[in-house]
Amino acid sequence: MSQPVDPDPAPNSDRAPHADSLTLDDGVLAEARAEASTPTSRAGADEAVLADHEAEQPTTPTAHKPSLWRDRNFLTMWTGQALSQFGAQITELAIPVLAVLLLNATEWQVGVLGAAQVAAFLVVGLPAGAWIDRMRKRHVMIMADLVRAAALAAIPLLAVLGMLEMWHLYIVMLVMGIATVFFDVSNQSIVPSLVRADQIAEANGKLQSTEQLAGLAGPAVGGWLVGVLAAPLAILVTVGTYISSFFALLFTRDHERLRKPEDHGPLLKEIGEGLGWVFGNPLLRRIVLTTGTANFFGTISMTLLPIFVLRELGLTPQMLGIVFSLSAVGGLVGAIATPRIVARIGEARAIPVSGIVFSIAPFLLPMVSLFPAFAFPLLVVQMFFMSFTVLLYNITQVTFRQRITPPRLLGRMNASVRFVVWGVMPIAALIAGGLGTWLGTVPTIWIAAVGELLAGLFVVIGPFWTMRDLPDAHAEHTDADEGRR
Repeated sequence: MSQPVDPDPAPNSDRAPHADSLTLDDGVLAEARAEASTPTSRAGADEAVLADHEAEQPTTPTAHKPSLWRDRNFLTMWTGQALSQFGAQITELAIPVLAVLLLNATEWQVGVLGAAQVAAFLVVGLPAGAWIDRMRKRHVMIMADLVRAAALAAIPLLAVLGMLEMWHLYIVMLVMGIATVFFDVSNQSIVPSLVRADQIAEANGKLQSTEQLAGLAGPAVGGWLVGVLAAPLAILVTVGTYISSFFALLFTRDHERLRKPEDHGPLLKEIGEGLGWVFGNPLLRRIVLTTGTANFFGTISMTLLPIFVLRELGLTPQMLGIVFSLSAVGGLVGAIATPRIVARIGEARAIPVSGIVFSIAPFLLPMVSLFPAFAFPLLVVQMFFMSFTVLLYNITQVTFRQRITPPRLLGRMNASVRFVVWGVMPIAALIAGGLGTWLGTVPTIWIAAVGELLAGLFVVIGPFWTMRDLPDAHAEHTDADEGRR
């Protein structure tokens, strides 16, 4: 979901804490105001955080905020990301189809493949955040794109040579996963160095909407390409999009300021500071627990989804691609509707409301097996509601966590969050393979649906209902200072 989906700004003092009327392009999600926490790694850290925040504030108020549509630098990066996201959607369909239909993968093998894809978030996720905070994030993304393109290109090459086996897919997915860890953490942390503070929410909205548009077209095109070219050759399209992203990032300019070498502490201490920042904030802690639980049980379902759809229900890869594309409409509608929902019920309450829906919607997935004649429309409806509520949840919580984090902690904050919410996924994928082999695909998906009910409890039973807007960063620091006196 961080995706369950699974998204870094400095605070913005130029805008009113709680706008009355909001649009997505204007950054409605800037309503998610910062709530400070006290890092545990050293004494006086909260004063340092305040200093970081103040250093990011513009010296004079901005009377007019130009649209990012006129920012050529951001548009260059955005175009590259749009292409790579489109390509990634094709591969997300092509790899499972390749494994299930061409290599005849078992439930266990599919589970191992899913685990290999995200294992890096568990293994190197935390140190990656500390390392990235010491490097130019755009440069990290450039190298990650090259590695992903090279690793992925090995699959069609081996397939053409008649040598492709499942263990090859495991290795490629492991390498892709490591590169993706570095790319994603850098990508989530680079926005403040590309645009002004009062444009960060707008940039987040555009990037999230693009991801949904890619999800709308990518799977359908991927299904068509798999049918016309076969899965291995369809993967070459993704290789091309990663190369396009590489060149777009080469021509992008950022104003990131590297931390001074003397500011670098021991690796374990810096990792601890990132974890302390995340889990020291009670609201963020609840969000992370909800996202992690949802991702754990959601991964069990999604790992076995290709076997469920292609074998149990008998749908074709093209139909599966269309299901993914139509369900992505839910994410696009969710991204567009988020400003209105936030304006009506409040940003804080939007989090538990979305949590309730995406905790219940998974029950529709195993129910499809009871009505196989209506499998196609039922799958579309289930995934539509999941995508809609996940986008409402993600846009709100990602903007919130970006805004409460000072620039020097952005990489570690995002890496810490990803370590938890994505680190559970390889474990869940292996459990999915084991349970699928032991109990069968459909019973395992039922178990996952029951488990996902637990996900929303952390935000549903919590303080979000008692507030309309998330607290302001500086107000929280003031309250914390008063409490220590």
